[in-house]
Amino acid sequence: MTRPYDCLLILSFGGPNGPEDVMPFLRNVLRGRDVPNDRMREVAEHYLRFGGVSPINAANRALIESVRREIDRRNWRLPVYWGNRNWHPLLADTVRAMRDDGMRAALAFTTSAFSSYAGCRQYLEDIDRAIAEVGEDAPRIQKIRPYFNHPAFIDACVDRARRAIDRLPIADRHRVEVLYSAHSIPRSMASACDYAAQLEDVARTISDALGIVQWRLVYQSRSGPPSQPWLEPDVRDVIRARHAARDLSPIAIVPIGFVSDHMEVIYDLDHEARELCDALRIPMVRAETAGTHPCFIGMVCDLVEEMQGWRTDRPARGRLGPRPDACAAGCCIAPP
Repeated sequence: MTRPYDCLLILSFGGPNGPEDVMPFLRNVLRGRDVPNDRMREVAEHYLRFGGVSPINAANRALIESVRREIDRRNWRLPVYWGNRNWHPLLADTVRAMRDDGMRAALAFTTSAFSSYAGCRQYLEDIDRAIAEVGEDAPRIQKIRPYFNHPAFIDACVDRARRAIDRLPIADRHRVEVLYSAHSIPRSMASACDYAAQLEDVARTISDALGIVQWRLVYQSRSGPPSQPWLEPDVRDVIRARHAARDLSPIAIVPIGFVSDHMEVIYDLDHEARELCDALRIPMVRAETAGTHPCFIGMVCDLVEEMQGWRTDRPARGRLGPRPDACAAGCCIAPP
């Protein structure tokens, strides 16, 4: 078999490794954005509650180790590298290491399943910037397509949701409402992509697979100024509205917009949403993200096979079909 790509790059968001990293990390994340200082300090406190260490780092290490094991199982010789957008190992440093190791062409798997400027095109810009920094002898890098509706990703989410609902008492399971959660983005960003439509399609597909009747899509982790419209409803607003309507039936929060249990999941859902549900006496369970689920790890390697030309099928579940390998010129553009 020919092998046009000689390594795999796991490309992620990044996170601090200790208290001294928190503010420099946040300045990297928020550069060029109109985020109030009070909000930055508030988010810093989220990390400091956990010793200044982002859980995304351990999650990415576990992902990489699982992918390497699957690569070995498939008898490939494909080195796996790790680079981040906002903190060490920074992408440019990783691209430099790839070049020094003799790599000429890499596939980039991003830890973002959906299409948006922040979740897709910005990674392409990061790749271009890193290659320019390393120079003409940098390896070429091809980003793998968005995989939100890949059957294996859906299967992983279905299994995680089922296991969460099964933690409820049997008598409560038929009354549960599932809240599918994703990171909110500015409406100006959402208008340039089909992020919300993709999330809605995945939520519907999972619900159909599990026979769930009561469900809705919610958002979390808003970080912009109050004057800027963002996608709604917020997960905590939905919880409060249910309580105001005297609806105390259980909820299961399924964070489909995230592929690992990183800070937004742990703080916004396991802390803030959990605290609110406990105060309002609403039973709540939270599903795990895809993480290192065997279906998800298999999907990463299946996408590599697809990009290497070793398989010709491009499977997808739901109504939207598979995404193209290359984004259209006007897709997922940066918001004003």
